[in-house]
Amino acid sequence: MVRTIEWVDNKVIMIDQTRLPVEEVYREYDNYKEVALAIKNMVIRGAPAIGVAAAMGIALGAQHIEADSYEEFSAKMKEILEEMGKTRPTAVNLFWAIEEMRRCAEANKHLPVPELKDVLKKKAIQMREEDIQINKKMGAYGAQLIEDGDTILTHCNAGALATAGYGTALGVIRAAHEAGKKIHVFVDETRPFLQGSRLTAWELAKENIPLTLITDNMAGYFMRKGKINRILVGADRIAANGDVANKIGTYSVAVLAKEHGIPFYVAAPISTLDLSIPSGEQIPIEERNHREVTQIAGRQIAPETIQAANPAFDVTPHPYITAIITEKGIAWPPYKESLARLVQSR
Repeated sequence: MVRTIEWVDNKVIMIDQTRLPVEEVYREYDNYKEVALAIKNMVIRGAPAIGVAAAMGIALGAQHIEADSYEEFSAKMKEILEEMGKTRPTAVNLFWAIEEMRRCAEANKHLPVPELKDVLKKKAIQMREEDIQINKKMGAYGAQLIEDGDTILTHCNAGALATAGYGTALGVIRAAHEAGKKIHVFVDETRPFLQGSRLTAWELAKENIPLTLITDNMAGYFMRKGKINRILVGADRIAANGDVANKIGTYSVAVLAKEHGIPFYVAAPISTLDLSIPSGEQIPIEERNHREVTQIAGRQIAPETIQAANPAFDVTPHPYITAIITEKGIAWPPYKESLARLVQSR
């Protein structure tokens, strides 16, 4: 299984996902600003992975703070937290990780600064390990929804590359495969950044899980032909009522799934839930550079003078979602009650 991100010798090491599938390149970072830029430029992406990267970036920045008191340390730490918060606005895991690191610093403010730095480093490393275990628990729950012989459509990449390891939606697929279930995965290419064709297909092929790559606009065709009987995607933020923000195009897949009577499942950790917002209407949608639409791998595919829109995410309303899979169990409608219960459970 691919190692998405690690902490080694006071450096953050991550696989450069912009170079896949052609090259498997690992980047080393010893500066928190570089980690923030890596998040922004999608060297690392996927909500859980972004959260871990942010935590490690914050811990990395803390190692270089020169301060004699907690007050002085905290003031400089605040700058690091703010820098991380500006990277990707939609994925709530980013802000969850920032808050976890802030709380960790506050809870240990009585320690000498060198010890505080070490605590923050250990916290970030712990968050990585916890993410992997969370994904494995989620996979075990979700695999119960997968039957032998299923053909599953997935959109974007919610695998080991989108997390610290193992994966959310692909973690469920991986768990079903490990359980010996014979499954086949239809992979949406996921324009414009091609996370499906570049990343999901790469991961599945690496583990010998049978797959078929399709363009995004083929999904309805294969649903109507009866070739797909499950949809499984990840999430970047889930509102209190179960509305889900995920990669652009997810909403279209959900509408098609409902029309064809196909179960539509979302797999995401509890940290992706944002119960502070009542619905998906309050989720900010990141607008990315239009060149991701007008170019592929740096090659122009549209007139240079035209305007192009590039929202990175869309929101799927909760009535289109059959169930939400988490590490604490599976939430079923009504989500306002079931998600709240999972958050409160121990």
